[in-house]
Amino acid sequence: MLGVFDSGFGGLTILKDLAKVLPDYNFAYLGDNARAPYGGRSFESIYRYTLEAVRYLFSLGCPLVILACNTASAKALRTIQQKDLPLLAPENRVLGIIRPMAEETGNFTKTGHIGILGTEGTIASNSYLMEIAKFWPNLHVEQEPCPMLVPLVEKGLFNHPATEMFIKEYTQKILAKDPHIDTLVLACTHYPLLQNLFVKNLPKNVKVISQAGITAQKTLEYLAKHPEIDKRISKNGQISFLTTDSAEFFEKGATYFWEKTIKAEKVFLYSDNDYSHSD
Repeated sequence: MLGVFDSGFGGLTILKDLAKVLPDYNFAYLGDNARAPYGGRSFESIYRYTLEAVRYLFSLGCPLVILACNTASAKALRTIQQKDLPLLAPENRVLGIIRPMAEETGNFTKTGHIGILGTEGTIASNSYLMEIAKFWPNLHVEQEPCPMLVPLVEKGLFNHPATEMFIKEYTQKILAKDPHIDTLVLACTHYPLLQNLFVKNLPKNVKVISQAGITAQKTLEYLAKHPEIDKRISKNGQISFLTTDSAEFFEKGATYFWEKTIKAEKVFLYSDNDYSHSD
C-alpha cells in the first residue's frame, strides 16, 4: 500500500488526486482526528504524532508514506527523514507536500510576487519561504496565517458569511503586504474546499493554486524514478480509511472531502510500536 497521512480530513483532497493518477494502487489513509488540528501545536508534539503515524503505516506494509499535511511536512518531515528513517526503516521513504509545490510555484506567476496562505504552524515554520528560495531565489514571497479556516471547513460552513468574512480579511492582509502578488498558494489541504470563495474575493489577475494535482503528479514521477519502491506497493485499487477518532465521526466528516460514502476503521497509535486495531 501507499500510505497517506494527515492530522485529520484535509489530506483526503490529496488522496483523491493520488487515486486519480494511480488508480490501480492500494492506499492506506490515516487521519489523526483525535489530536487534530495540528496547526497550533508545538514542534515536539507534531513531530511525535507524525512519527507515530509513519511507524504505524510502515507496520501495515507501506514502503512510501506521503505526509498530506502541510504542518507535519513543515515541522516533522526533515527530522523523520534524517534522524528516524535510517534507524526505523532505511528501505522505506517519507515524502511531504511542501517541496512539490515549491518546485512549481514560480511557473504560475508573471510578476514574480506570490503569497502563501496556511495554518499558524505552517506559516511560523517558514518552510515555504525556505523551499521556494531553493528553486526560485528571485521570487518575492509573503505569508499570512489563516487560523479560522480549518475549523469552519470541518464544520461544513463552506458558504457561510463568517467564512467569507475571514477569507476577505486574510486575502486583504496579504495583498496589503504586497499589492504586486498575482499568485496565491493555498498551503493547507482544507482550503481547496473554499476555492470559489477565494476566487470571488480576489482581483481577477490573482491566480489561486492548490496542492493536490501537483502532489499527485510529483508522486507519479517519483515512483517512475524509484521502481524499487514502486514494486513494493500492492496494486488492487483498494483504499483503507483509518482514523484515531471514532469511525462514525470520520465517516461523517469525510463526506465534505470525499464524494463517495466510505467505511472507516478506528486505530490506536502507541509510541512503543505496539499497534492494534479496534475490535
